Formats: sequence, C-alpha cells, structure tokens
Amino acid sequence: MDLRKTFPRSMRAILEGHVHLARMIDKCRAVLAGTEGEYIYPCPMDDRLMEFAGITADQFTAAVKHNQTDTGVTQWFRQTATPHSQAELEAWNQMMLSRGPTTPEKQASFNNYRDAVDPSRTDLTSWADLQDLEEGRTVPRRA
Repeated sequence: MDLRKTFPRSMRAILEGHVHLARMIDKCRAVLAGTEGEYIYPCPMDDRLMEFAGITADQFTAAVKHNQTDTGVTQWFRQTATPHSQAELEAWNQMMLSRGPTTPEKQASFNNYRDAVDPSRTDLTSWADLQDLEEGRTVPRRA
C-alpha cells in the first residue's frame, strides 16, 4: 500500500447509513485528481456497494466529479440509490465489515499483506480490519 500521509477514510466510516461509502468517495476523488497511488477505484468492495445501491461506477464517478463536498455526493446518493430497510442495511454493513478472503488464493494474498504489516496479527480475518491495520488505525485483537 502507498504509505502516504493521507489515506482514504476507513471502511467503517458511515455516510447515508452505508459503510464504505466515505472510503469510496475518497478513492474516487483521488482517481479524478490522479493521486490514487496504489488504491484502486472501483475495486471489488466498491462494486459490492454500488451493486447494493443499484448504481454504476460511471454514475458514481460523475456524481463525485460534480459534487465537491460529501454533502453533495450523499444527497445525490440518497436520491439515486435503491432504498433498503434499516434491517437490510445493517445486515449488509455487517457483511461488508466481516467479509474476508473467499478462496485459497485470496487467503494467501490476505496473509501476505497482513504479514508485511504485522505478522503477529493472525487474529485478523476481515478485509476491513486488514485495511485499518495497514493504514495505521488501531485494530483490537480478536479472540
């Protein structure tokens, strides 16, 4: 990961009730500015959010490009995204935050990233935790 001083917000940051939305906005802005470094937009996590919201990467990118503030993007998102019940949203957020590698190849990649940052953190199982650890955020030890 590019060890710049400014990282995208954590996947855990919530906007419009959705985890990952703030991070996706940050990454999209970085791509538009040509400063994304090693960050990827749209990545598979972005794709999951956009699919859940019923929007496309082209639509989201245009919204970010035309709205310089989070407020503008979240207003657009509120008007455009597929509405979900609170229970559906909470379940989806939990799935996103607990999602880990789903294949042996992805598990190996996950382990390599983790070990490059802190090989003692074999307790980590989710991409959200790995991103936070890699970006210098405190990640509580898991049992």
